[in-house]
Amino acid sequence: MKAYKNPRFLDSADARLLRIVSEFIEPQSRFADHDIEDTIVFMGSARTAAPEHVSQKQTASGDSPTTLADAYQACRELARRLTEWSKNLPEDHRRFVVCSGGGPGIMEAANRGASEAGGINVGLGISLPHEQANNDYITRELSLEFHYFFMRKFWFAYMAKAVVFFPGGFGTLDELFEILTLLQTGKIRKHLPIVLFDRSFWESTINFQTLINRGTISEDDLDLFLLTDSVDEAFTHLTDALARYGVSEHGATL
Repeated sequence: MKAYKNPRFLDSADARLLRIVSEFIEPQSRFADHDIEDTIVFMGSARTAAPEHVSQKQTASGDSPTTLADAYQACRELARRLTEWSKNLPEDHRRFVVCSGGGPGIMEAANRGASEAGGINVGLGISLPHEQANNDYITRELSLEFHYFFMRKFWFAYMAKAVVFFPGGFGTLDELFEILTLLQTGKIRKHLPIVLFDRSFWESTINFQTLINRGTISEDDLDLFLLTDSVDEAFTHLTDALARYGVSEHGATL
């Protein structure tokens, strides 16, 4: 049996590097086939259900059904509007494709909004023991599943020209702080607008002023992102930045 057809070897610790490289090359091939170089990434909780599926069970954390439904609907609307805007750019301009973590909740809302606008969209799923299963609104050929979190994160950051964070848990916070760290340290050299949607959630979850007061970040670091409760404000902030910087940049740069 050829080594590259031997499942026992391919699933072994010795072949880990091959599996990692596969999660770089195989997505790269798919994106090239669909001429995708630039994405608008949406991140947020997998536990935020569509309004039609909100139940009292989801209020255990203190969020009301209205709050959960509003977050989903805001994400869906923003993704739809951004997709329509991108599709209507002049022919010689770049296109910006909605990308999510592929799963339910806020991720589903982003893919759903893009799909409703008639746009192709990406889902970068991850194999987990619970919660995660790629949603039905992702463009079929662009529905991916990763094993390695760090390879999934690479593809989020590498192609992103903007990132929107909705309320979420450990995973969303992890992704937020990683992106902010890469921007703060200059490891991401492209202009990358960041939106934190739902001011009350973010200001109660992360005390940015305490970080400034303790000297662990500078006040200028707050300029790395926009805090907002408005779909209109988020849309204007993102499209202004993308029109100014994204359409003239060639290739994604980390």
